Amino acid sequence: MTLALAAAFPACSPQAAAPAAMERSPAGLEQLPLTIRSGGQVHRFIVEVARSPEEQAQGLMFRQSLAPDRGMIFPYDPPQQASFWMKNTLIPLDMIFIGPDRRIVHIADNAVPLSLEPVTWPQPVSAVLELAGGRSAELGLKPGDTVEW
Repeated sequence: MTLALAAAFPACSPQAAAPAAMERSPAGLEQLPLTIRSGGQVHRFIVEVARSPEEQAQGLMFRQSLAPDRGMIFPYDPPQQASFWMKNTLIPLDMIFIGPDRRIVHIADNAVPLSLEPVTWPQPVSAVLELAGGRSAELGLKPGDTVEW
């Protein structure tokens, strides 16, 4: 697979330096708090940030688990159409597409591990959040909910 293909389909696939004092994940990625406001409730997560094309291409590939309060966010500046696949991703994931207004516009739930089928949303998004498969339904997340990070 070429890097261009990896960028086109970030692994279950903007460039900015993280501050030196920022806490890093075991994978070496910046981590930050993220909240989703849904139906009067606030759901809190710690997410890894996949900023560079290489980090976005790697995504959550080869991970054997993902805690319910963890995830990965793929920010896009400027907003763009995002397309993902699950190649080399061993666990099911919910992919939450976030519009430029930081509201959820689409949820692709329980993406199938190891699938080469693209998971996309046709409109530009400012980010895609990946959570453990089924977590969106457990929490009752839906389009229109707000996401802050």
